[in-house]
Amino acid sequence: MTGLFPDTRLRRTRATGWSRALHREILLTPADFIWPLFVTEGEGVEEPISSLPGVSRWSVDGIVARTKEAVALGIPCIALFPNTQADRRSDDGKEALNPDNLMCRAIRSIRDACGEEIGILTDVALDPYTAHGQDGLLDAKGYVTNDATVEVLVGQSLNQAAAGADIIAPSDMMDGRIGAIRTALEAEGHPNIQIMAYAAKYASAFYGPFRDAVGSSGVLKGDKKSYQMDPANSEEALREVALDLSEGADSVMVKPGLPYLDIVRRVKERFEVPTFAYQVSGEYAMIEAAAAAGAGDRDALVLETLTSFKRAGCSGVLTYHAAHAAKLLNG
Repeated sequence: MTGLFPDTRLRRTRATGWSRALHREILLTPADFIWPLFVTEGEGVEEPISSLPGVSRWSVDGIVARTKEAVALGIPCIALFPNTQADRRSDDGKEALNPDNLMCRAIRSIRDACGEEIGILTDVALDPYTAHGQDGLLDAKGYVTNDATVEVLVGQSLNQAAAGADIIAPSDMMDGRIGAIRTALEAEGHPNIQIMAYAAKYASAFYGPFRDAVGSSGVLKGDKKSYQMDPANSEEALREVALDLSEGADSVMVKPGLPYLDIVRRVKERFEVPTFAYQVSGEYAMIEAAAAAGAGDRDALVLETLTSFKRAGCSGVLTYHAAHAAKLLNG
């Protein structure tokens, strides 16, 4: 209980810049960021993504250059997402198991160029590889099957682990996949590879630009509501997190970010584990649109939103603003 006015004046500590810095509760640094990057085929290729202004797909050589930039900025980890060519997509997503697929080539090139200077997080889901754009395999009725999909996800995880991934991040939301992947990693001699589970991933309207970036928006048939979470639910998120932790996840993620900060807070308080959030493509696009329309200062909007993730309890944030924010924080 604080004292009463005028003995207590909370504005005293806000009066000067040095005092505000001294009393600041949250410290945001480049080490809080994971930078999502989109990789595409070719050499010397940069493909701007119209729905994500300022974000591009890069060929492997460009991804390596962006990773070196991340190292220089103090960003500790990048996240890779492939834009698989249409002729390599199939109903069974078998390209995910190809040891020379786009994702694996990018992992190896980054490792060769940067060694252990930066972490490589890889997405595990089949939507970049399926002809129908769903995260898993379909049965005869068009329903995304669970157990058959998990078998393929295990193979995809081992494929990425063999290429040199540091963190396997299953984003598919199939039941039981964390335990299956953890068991397989241990059996295949990868005990130190981390699993960051997309534990509370919602069937959100904020994913549109991302699907443009990985080439799944034009092929997606139906929606993903049978496996991604209902935006109205929070108790269910805690059950999802508990299951993933029990199966061997090292950290958990809430996705999307800003609309679900209440979930971040509940997860952090309940489980006291490393908790991440993904500031997804639609959130990024809204900030860019607001700044372009003169509705707010871009730099201030970026830093304020990222600070809000930390204040809610995030250990770190996946954000397309990672490089820009790191430059701001580095002065």
